[in-house]
Amino acid sequence: MSRVLVTGGAGYIGSHTLRALQGRDYTPFCLDNLSTGYREFAGDTAFLAGDLARQSDIDEAFRNRDISAVIHFASHALVEESCRNPHKYYSDNISNALRLLEGMLRYGVTRIVFSSSCATYGMPARVPIDESFPLDPVNPYGTTKMVIERMLRDYENAHGLRWIALRYFNAAGAAHDAGIGEWHNPETHLIPRLLNIACGMGGCAEIYGEDYPTPDGTCIRDYIHVMDLALAHVAALEHLFAGRPSDVFNLGTGQGASVRQVLDRAREVTGRRIPAAVMPRRPGDPPELVANPEKARVVLGWEAQHSSLEEIVETAWRWRRGGLCQALAARSGASRG
Repeated sequence: MSRVLVTGGAGYIGSHTLRALQGRDYTPFCLDNLSTGYREFAGDTAFLAGDLARQSDIDEAFRNRDISAVIHFASHALVEESCRNPHKYYSDNISNALRLLEGMLRYGVTRIVFSSSCATYGMPARVPIDESFPLDPVNPYGTTKMVIERMLRDYENAHGLRWIALRYFNAAGAAHDAGIGEWHNPETHLIPRLLNIACGMGGCAEIYGEDYPTPDGTCIRDYIHVMDLALAHVAALEHLFAGRPSDVFNLGTGQGASVRQVLDRAREVTGRRIPAAVMPRRPGDPPELVANPEKARVVLGWEAQHSSLEEIVETAWRWRRGGLCQALAARSGASRG
């Protein structure tokens, strides 16, 4: 059983990946500073409360643990915040990744799966987006992901590090047993925001623009279930353990859903009235972001299995009404229904 260090494993996607690793007989070890993650999300996985900003914590994570590979999630991930505070993103995301890579070299670990993003593409001229599209991020968050991808290439050339970068589109949904799911404070993602409104937390759904060149005038995004993402990380890890080459892959479904379609589905699944208001467009929002996931299917043998919009919203709704999510809501002072 290979031991895998998962940085940011107490976060949304990281915690689902811990489960997926355990289901494939890997032994995950979670490193998280709990700035946005939750200790409960890591479950019974061996856990170290530590920060990649501290070399001593990195050394503690690797020392005497026989780590075979790393999956790197730990980073700041709010686009709007990155525009307001670029120093935080350039300082932490890039510098922490650099310290992690140096730690891997010190302890002889040569495999890493990196949590990248479709934000590296910026404003693509057409969809669906494949991996050959030029990288032209329009915000500091996306830029940090692009820079770290380049770092991985350079470390491979210099030190033989082997890597996979996974550029995902819109992660959504929750574990099917409702044991873990998506909880951010503040919440910026569309589906959990809609479900919070459905639970009686107040407010209304904000639709940023209804005059885009799309069928209903609202933005279209490629939503992918978080468990499909988790299984993709396992497939990427197995690719590296099999000795196959470093590479980059899009993770999506190849199908898009508009903001209004997501709103309609949330109303159907919850049976609740979710009020909505049209707001001005947000700067930098592409009309449509949809992945071409063919490369991941052919090379990794992976494709989305749980990413219908109905399954995504249904699992997210079960989580939102479940015990741990309700406890997190109470802890943050949010009302619930």
